[in-house]
Amino acid sequence: MIAGRGQAAYEAVQDIGFSHGFGRLDANRELVEWMRAFNANPTHRVKLQFYGFDSPTEMTGSDSPRQVLHFVLAYLASIDHASAQERRQHIEEFLGQDADWENPAAMMDPTKSVGRSPAATALRIETEDLISELRLRRPELVAKSNEHRYLEAELHATVARQLLNYHAALARSSSKRLVELLGIRDLMMTDNLTYIVYRERGRGKVLAFAHNNHLQRGKAQWQWGTDVMIWWPVGSHLNQMFGQRYAVIGTAVGVSDANGIGHPEAGSLEARLTAGPGPGRFIPTHLGLGLTTSAIATLPTRSGSMKNLSYFPLTPQSFTDFDCLAVLDSTVYNHGGPPLQQ
Repeated sequence: MIAGRGQAAYEAVQDIGFSHGFGRLDANRELVEWMRAFNANPTHRVKLQFYGFDSPTEMTGSDSPRQVLHFVLAYLASIDHASAQERRQHIEEFLGQDADWENPAAMMDPTKSVGRSPAATALRIETEDLISELRLRRPELVAKSNEHRYLEAELHATVARQLLNYHAALARSSSKRLVELLGIRDLMMTDNLTYIVYRERGRGKVLAFAHNNHLQRGKAQWQWGTDVMIWWPVGSHLNQMFGQRYAVIGTAVGVSDANGIGHPEAGSLEARLTAGPGPGRFIPTHLGLGLTTSAIATLPTRSGSMKNLSYFPLTPQSFTDFDCLAVLDSTVYNHGGPPLQQ
C-alpha cells in the first residue's frame, strides 16, 4: 500500500497488516497515509519502507507456527518443488490444529500448552532441519532467487524456531517461566530489527518505535503482582551489536487523566523534567539535569497508573538507558485503542 501496490484503502490492511490491534489506532492510519503520499511524490528518490518487528506473541496468546513455516516452504517450492513437498509432508504431520497452539489459557497454565508435546518436539527438529537446508544451500538459493528473498525466508525460519522455543517455554513449569517468555519475545524482535537494518543498508537510517522497556539499553523490569521480572530487552542486544550506531529516545509524560496518570510527585524525575517550558521538550540525558550521578541515583520514582498498566515511570536508570528523553506535559489515550478499565 505504501509502495503504491496492493490495496488502496487503509481499511483493507488495518487488521491483516498490523498485529496487536495497532491498525485501529488513528495515529497509525495517519502515518501510513503520510508515507504513501511521500512515496507517491516523484521528487523523493529514496522511498520509505514500513516494517513490523514485534514477535507473534502476546499476553493473551501466541500464534501457531504454521504461517511462518508455510512462508519458508513456499519460498523453497519456488526453487526446488520436490524438496519443499517432502519437507511440507513432515511438517504438516506435526503441526496439528492452530487452536491448540493459540489457546489463551496456556499463558497462565503450562498444562494447557502443547509446546512440549511429542508432536511439538518433532516439529522443532523438522524446523532445525529446514534451517540447515536453507543455510547449506545458500549460494544455490540466492543464485536462483536473490539475496533479499533468501534472507526473508531465512528470517521466517528463524522466527519459527524462536516461536517453537516460546511455546516450549509456555509448557514448562518453572518460577522463571514468564521471564524466559519475555526474553524470547525481545530476542525475536531483535532478530527482526537486525534483518531490517541489513535490508536497508545503503538506503538510509531505520527508525523503530516500541515501548520504552523494549528499546532501553539496560535490563528491563516489570512487576507482575508480587513478582519482579527482569530480562534483557531488544535495546540491550542492539546496543551490544551496533554500539554507537544505536541511538535510543525514551518518552515520558507529566500527567494524563485519560491514562490514569496523575501529577508527578515533587522531586521525581518527571516533575523536574516538566518544570521547564512546555508543552514538550527534548532533553539529552548526558546533561543530567545539572545533577550529579549520586543525586540522580536518589531521585524518587513517581507513582504509576492503576488504569493503564502499560505505563512505566522513568527511573534514575533512564539516564543511561536513553540518549535523549522526549517529554510531554500531558497526553490523551490512543484513539482507536481498546477501552481502559478503571
